[in-house]
Amino acid sequence: MSNTASLKRTDNRTRSIISMRTAAILLAILILSVLLISFRPYQPAGATESEGGDLMNQLGFGGLGGLAILSVMMLARPRTIGAMASPFWLLMLGFVVFSSQVSPDPQAALRAVIFTLIGMICAISVLCLPRDADGFSLTLAISATLVLVLSYVGLVIVPDLATHGFDALEPQNSYLWRGVFSHKNIAAPVMAAFVFAGVYLMRRRWFISGALVAMAALVFVAYTGSKTSTALVPLVVVMVTVPGIFGLRPLAALVVLAAQIGFFCFTIGTVLFPPFARIVENLVSDPTFTGRTSIWRFALEKLTERPWTGYGFESFWSTPVVQQAANPYYLDWDVRGIVHGHDGYLDIAVTMGIPAFICAVIVIILLPLIDYARCRRNRENVLLADFFMMILTFSTLNAFLESFFFRRVDPVWLMLVLAIFGLRMTARVTLSSHEK
Repeated sequence: MSNTASLKRTDNRTRSIISMRTAAILLAILILSVLLISFRPYQPAGATESEGGDLMNQLGFGGLGGLAILSVMMLARPRTIGAMASPFWLLMLGFVVFSSQVSPDPQAALRAVIFTLIGMICAISVLCLPRDADGFSLTLAISATLVLVLSYVGLVIVPDLATHGFDALEPQNSYLWRGVFSHKNIAAPVMAAFVFAGVYLMRRRWFISGALVAMAALVFVAYTGSKTSTALVPLVVVMVTVPGIFGLRPLAALVVLAAQIGFFCFTIGTVLFPPFARIVENLVSDPTFTGRTSIWRFALEKLTERPWTGYGFESFWSTPVVQQAANPYYLDWDVRGIVHGHDGYLDIAVTMGIPAFICAVIVIILLPLIDYARCRRNRENVLLADFFMMILTFSTLNAFLESFFFRRVDPVWLMLVLAIFGLRMTARVTLSSHEK
């Protein structure tokens, strides 16, 4: 009898573990899918992106943040939660909150900060909830499939909404694919992350699901018309995976750092250092990067006027400094009509100040590279760290031409958050293939 009772208790505990594991995976899938699809998919091209500014987003993402916190408290392992803590990130978030108070509209800026924090909490919860590599793989596979299916179905059912349609303001974007996202510049990086997810799944021997996700996402990237993303995807895969093939994984971190320095020199560096500008002029047909150099030059001029605090969180491009600026004769663009600087690093500097910019470089680039080099050497940690490293590399290089850092619940920013804290996790928590 005692043996029978013991077996029953063991069976009950097994069922409890399985049910908790399944519940955690389902919640991770739900949270990640909503973060990517949003509560307003297929936003019409040219519509104002409220990103939390309307009632539906306020209630929806507020509720999602609450669900994420409760789920982590009830289902996540304490050591995984503890791995996410970082004093440098506390300092960075302190800069973010402070910058909201130097904004011309502190209340509006603080609301934006709150939605940024909600998005980050939700992204981190996706890392904390799955208890093993199989759980995280299932989360990625299902969430990516949902986004891909909705995006491709949208091309057939609502093509005017799933593409840019005819765009009078940006005719070069006409009929380019964007799927459930509000712009092709959001669709392309997210789909690139799905390509990396497919590679990760295939490396874990989920060959069919991984190949389908990777191929579908790669085709979508091509039809967004983003030449940068299309070129970066295979380059990033090679940069991250090839050193590991030769037993030189730490070298990948150095290669990525060198690539980031190179991108800096030959993008915004062309405005700061004339020798780089001359090199770029001899190498490419458009050394202005479709007019971005004019925007960068203007922003750098204004940064010198407020280098320590910047102009406030999400505030610079809507301030009178920009809106009432005369269009200088040496600028190709009228900066009064833009919403960001097309360079994430520069936008951090002009909105939060140079000290915050330095802190951001540490938490977004340097610490994740260190975490990658310190990754625990079991197979599951290595494969997952490579996946996160691909997202980090792509995103931080893409940020030299686009701006998405700390941008509320922007899917591109949240995938980067997933990668940054995922690298922290793989350096501190040993992952099993499947929880026993």
